[in-house]
Amino acid sequence: MTQKRLLLIVNPCSGRAKMYTELLKVVEILSAADYAVTVYPTKYKGDATEYVSKLFENDYSTIVVCGGDGTLNEVITGIMQAKLSTPLGYIPSGTLNEWSSGLKISRNIETAAKDVTKSNKVMLDIGKFGDKFFSYTASFGAFTSASYSAPQNVKNVLGQAAYFFEGIKSLGSIKPIHLKFTIDGITREGDYLFGAISNSLSVGGIVKYDKDSVVLNDGEFEVLLIKTPDNILKLQPLIDGILKRDFQNEGFEFFKTKSITVESSEPVSWTLDGEFAETNGALNIENIHNAITFLIP
Repeated sequence: MTQKRLLLIVNPCSGRAKMYTELLKVVEILSAADYAVTVYPTKYKGDATEYVSKLFENDYSTIVVCGGDGTLNEVITGIMQAKLSTPLGYIPSGTLNEWSSGLKISRNIETAAKDVTKSNKVMLDIGKFGDKFFSYTASFGAFTSASYSAPQNVKNVLGQAAYFFEGIKSLGSIKPIHLKFTIDGITREGDYLFGAISNSLSVGGIVKYDKDSVVLNDGEFEVLLIKTPDNILKLQPLIDGILKRDFQNEGFEFFKTKSITVESSEPVSWTLDGEFAETNGALNIENIHNAITFLIP
């Protein structure tokens, strides 16, 4: 009987470097399910994208990622660049692992590995951000820098709390971002405090949505925009709205769309699945419906 070939891409530095002690256990679980496992440990930022983008359709029957949101993003980007239909599994070992929570993937490494061997295949949407890709969010403004500015050693010690601390710190240096958005031919323009174009139940570990408002394969993004308040007294109701998941009050704009064009006259810092990106001028963000085959419990 011919074994199925599985590529296991591991980021040994993600989270609290859990994979240094868990890797053998993961390989044993996958091997017991009749997979011939090839392990590829990433060596530097962007390595996973470079490696996967050079693969061919029949090289592996399954690809599995052991890492955090950034590693998962790199692998998905490689899959999209190579136009692979290979099923993708995820064993979260990072600090936040936002996307996995919406997919009900266990954060226990051993459990997640076992689930990969008996998962269901589902088609999921992927975001295209210019010539880049994202699995769950493209966001800018307050809170978003927390995901890439929190030092890795702080993330390893504090876990998700590191994102909250960095998010709170960003409130003291809020700078309005003037942007113009075009959605279905309709334009809106103004100064914004925060914005997220996402396909996830949460963004940055701080902004969270109700489960019934998000579908990960409906061909649409959830878009949340928060306008910059004209006085400091209006800041607290915005914070309360975020904490209570109530985006109906003044200052919030929440809607769904398949694509959105963003225009700016100055460089804008974004985070794509927790990784830094910068844009200037016009940018189109598009939902690619059912772009990847994902393995979920």
